[in-house]
Amino acid sequence: MQNSRPAGARSPAFRRALTLVSAALLLATALVVSHPGGDAQASGRAQTAVSLLSQGKPATSSSTENAGAAAAAAVDGNTGTRWASAFSDPQWLQVDLGASAPITRVVLNWEAAYGKSFQIQVSDNGSTWSPIYTTTTGTGGVQDLAVTGTGRYVRMLGTQRGTGFGYSLWEFQVYGGTDGGPTACGTNNVAQGKVATASSAENAGVPASAAVDGNLGTRWASAFSDPQWLQIDLGSTQSICQVVLNWEAAYGKAFQVQVSGNGSTWTSIYSTTTGTGGTQTLDVTGNGRYLRVNGTQRGTGYGYSLWEVVVRTTDDGSGPVIPPTDPLNPDFGPNVDVFTPATPQVQMQARLDQVAALQHTNQFGTERNALLFKPGTYTADVNLGFNTQVAGLGLSPDDVNINGHVRVEADWLQQGDNPNNKQNATQNFWRSAENMAVTPPAGQIERWAVAQAAPYRRMHLKSAPEIQLWSGGDGWASGGLFADTKIDNTVVSGSQQQWLSRNSEFGGWNGSVWNMVFVGTTGAPPQNFPNPSHTVVGTTPQIREKPFLYVDGAGSYNVFVPALRQNSSGTSWSRGPAAGSSISLSQFLVAKPSTPVATINAALSQGKHLLFTPGIYHLGDTIKVTQPNTVVLGIGLATLTPDTGKTAISVADVDGVKLGGLLIDAGPVNSAVLVEVGPAGSTANHAANPTSLHDVFVRIGGGAHLGRATVSVQVNSHNVIGDHLWLWRADHGDQVAWDLNTADTGLVVNGANVTMYGLFVEHYQKYETIWNGNGGRTYFYQNEFPYDVPDQASWSSGGGTRGWAAYKVANNVTSHEAWGVGSYSFFNVNPSIVVDRSFEVPDTPGVRFHGLVSVSLGGVGTIANVINSTGGTANAATQQRYVVNYP
Repeated sequence: MQNSRPAGARSPAFRRALTLVSAALLLATALVVSHPGGDAQASGRAQTAVSLLSQGKPATSSSTENAGAAAAAAVDGNTGTRWASAFSDPQWLQVDLGASAPITRVVLNWEAAYGKSFQIQVSDNGSTWSPIYTTTTGTGGVQDLAVTGTGRYVRMLGTQRGTGFGYSLWEFQVYGGTDGGPTACGTNNVAQGKVATASSAENAGVPASAAVDGNLGTRWASAFSDPQWLQIDLGSTQSICQVVLNWEAAYGKAFQVQVSGNGSTWTSIYSTTTGTGGTQTLDVTGNGRYLRVNGTQRGTGYGYSLWEVVVRTTDDGSGPVIPPTDPLNPDFGPNVDVFTPATPQVQMQARLDQVAALQHTNQFGTERNALLFKPGTYTADVNLGFNTQVAGLGLSPDDVNINGHVRVEADWLQQGDNPNNKQNATQNFWRSAENMAVTPPAGQIERWAVAQAAPYRRMHLKSAPEIQLWSGGDGWASGGLFADTKIDNTVVSGSQQQWLSRNSEFGGWNGSVWNMVFVGTTGAPPQNFPNPSHTVVGTTPQIREKPFLYVDGAGSYNVFVPALRQNSSGTSWSRGPAAGSSISLSQFLVAKPSTPVATINAALSQGKHLLFTPGIYHLGDTIKVTQPNTVVLGIGLATLTPDTGKTAISVADVDGVKLGGLLIDAGPVNSAVLVEVGPAGSTANHAANPTSLHDVFVRIGGGAHLGRATVSVQVNSHNVIGDHLWLWRADHGDQVAWDLNTADTGLVVNGANVTMYGLFVEHYQKYETIWNGNGGRTYFYQNEFPYDVPDQASWSSGGGTRGWAAYKVANNVTSHEAWGVGSYSFFNVNPSIVVDRSFEVPDTPGVRFHGLVSVSLGGVGTIANVINSTGGTANAATQQRYVVNYP
C-alpha cells in the first residue's frame, strides 16, 4: 500500500473543472427581501427576460484560416471548436439572428489570437451597420460586454489584431429579446370568487367571502382582537406578483402577506409594522396555492376589515407553458441511452465503447452521458469514464443484471515522474454506478479505482472474488463511497487513502491507509484506530437514500423516493422491497439545457418535480425550490453554471426536499452562495421530514471559464441530511491561481441538527467548513488545504494564527460530534507554509471528535496540530499524525 508520497508528487485531489458551454439565460426577476423588525422591501418586477439568441444561427465571415475553422464554429455552443480568420486586417464575423431583437449582452470567448481593436455592430439589413461597442485596448480571454442596440444582424468587426495571427473566437454569443418568460404582472384578479376563510367574523353580515366577491360594497370584518387572518384558496399553485388590500376604516397596522402550498406551512412575502390603511398595492414575489393576510396588530380599537383583496399573478395567460411529460415515452434528449434486453448486444457494446472512449480522459469536456438499462439480463463491459452515469431502471438492483463488468480503471494518468506508469487513479472522479447487479465472469475481479465524486450506490456485486479500489499495482487512489450496496465477497482497498462505506453489506474487507469509515455496514472490520485506521459506527442514525428513476411493469417511468430510516444497518433493499413511495414521471418537468429558468421555476412553483437530463445548464437566474417534498434529480452529471453571480439553486425552509445528482460549476461572476438550503434565519423544525442532499458536487474553476464563489453550500434549515458532497476549489487546470478562482468556504452550516455522511471539502482559501449550528454530526470528512498559498502573511484567520483550519466549529456551539475525519497539506507553491491545526473546535464536553488524522503529503508543508493544540506536527519528518478521541 502507498502510505505516503515523495516530495513534489501530485496529491489525490489534483483535479479539473469543465469547459464553458454557451447556453446562458439571463432572467430579470422580481425580488422581495424581508428584513427582521421591518417592512419587506420590493424591487421592481422584471418586464422582459433575456436569452441566448445566436447559438445555431447562420454565421458568415470575411475569411477563414482553413476549412476546420469555419464561422459556424463560433455559434455552435462548443468551446472545443472555433472560427479563425486569415492573418490580416480588417476581418469580421457576422451572425443572422433571423429577426430583429433588442441586444443587451455580447460575450466574446477568444482563442489566443484575439482582437486588440474591434467593434460590435448591429444592422437590420446586413449592409448598414451601427456600432454598439468599440475598443482599442482589447486583451483577449473572455470579454462579457453589456451593450444596448437592436438589429437582426450582429457583427464583430476587427480592425487591429492582438497577435501576428488572425482573429479567432471559440464562441460568439449574443443575448437579448425574450425567452417566453413572464413579461409583466397580470391584470386578472385570481382571488375573485375563490374560497375564503377567516380566523373570525364580527357578525354574519361580514363573512370572509365578502372580501373576494368583487363588490366594494361588501366587506369582511374580524373580531376585535389580535391576531386575526383571512385566507384565500386560489385553487392551484400560482406565481403571485401583486396583492391589493382595500381596507375599511378598521385596518392592519402590523401584518404579513403569506403564501403556502398546503394551507399549513406559511412563507411571508410581505411584512409591515407601519401600515396606514386605505388601499395598499403591494408588489411581491411568491408562489403558493393559498394566500393569507395575517394581522398581528390592529390600527384601531376595532378588528380587521377589508372591502376587497385582489391577487394578481405572472401566469394568468402570459407566463411560461409547462410542457407535459409522457411517462411511457419521455424525451430525455440526445445524451441518454436507454438499453433493453432486445437491444442487439453488438450494437449496445459498440455504444458503450464509444462513450467510454469519449469520456476516457474527458474531465474538461462538456459532454455528459447517462447509460440506462431497463430490467433484464445483459452481457456487457461498461468501462466508466468521466461525466457518465450508468444505472439500472429496476425497482431493485437485482432487476437489472450485467454479466460482465461495470468498472473504473486506473490506466491513463501518469503517476510521479515515470511517464510509463499510468496507474494513478487520483483524478478518476465525476462518474457513478447505481441500481444494478453485476456478475463478472467466473474468477474475475471487479475494479472501482476512483477518486472523489464517484459513488458506487445501490449496487449488488455478485460472485467476483473481490472488488479492488485501486489499480491493483502500485497506483495511488483517493476515494470514495459505497452506499446502500451489497458486495457478496471481499472489498480490497489497496492504496485507497480514505473511503466511506454506509449502509452496505460486505463478505469482508481487507485494507487501510489513513481513514476508512464504516457506518451502518455489515461485514465491516472491527473498530480499530489508527493501525489499521478503521472507524466503525454500528448503525446509521437517520438516512434517506437517494431517489432514483425506474420503469414499472407497464413500461411507465417513475421516480422512487426511499423512506426515511432510523438507526439502520445494511442496505434498504436486500431483505425485501425497499420502503418508500413512487412518483410518476408525469409529475416531473424533464429539463434540458435549453429549458428557460423561468419555465423551470414556474413548474416548481406549481408543485412539479424536476429531472435534469445530462448537459450544461447556463443560468441567468436562481432555480427556486419552494414547495415541500419536491424532488430535484439530475442524471448523467447534469451541470448547473450560474453565469451572472446569482445562487444556482435555493431551497425554501420547507419539509422533505430531495436534491440529488447535480454538479454545480461556479461561473465567472462571483456568487455569494452557490447552493442555499433554507433562507437566512430559517427556524422550522424538519425532524420528521428533513431535506436531503445526495451526490451534490461543486467545483470552483479549473476549466475554460473562470469560476468564483464565496461559499459553495450554505445550510440554514434545521435537520438537513447530506449524503455525499464533494466541494472543490480547483487546485490546477485553466483559470487557476490564488487570486483567480477565489473561494472562501466550501460549507457553512447554520441550521441545528444537521447531519453529513461523506463530506469532502478541498482547497478553499479560508475556513473550509464552518459549523455554526448545534447538534451537528459528520460521519467521514476528507480535506486538503489549498496548494497555492503564496505566503504565510496573507493566510491567517487572525490573532497570530497561521492559516485557517479545515473544519471550524463555532465558539458558541455546545454540541457537535464527528467520526473519521482527515485533513492533508500539500503546500507545493510555498512548502514553508504552516497551518496551526486541521480542526478548530470549542473545548466543551458536548463537542467530540473520533478518529482524526492529519497528513503532510510527501512532507510538503506543515500541519502543526491535528485538533486545537493536540496531536503533534505532521511534516517531512513525521508525515501522519493521529488522534483517537478528542477530548
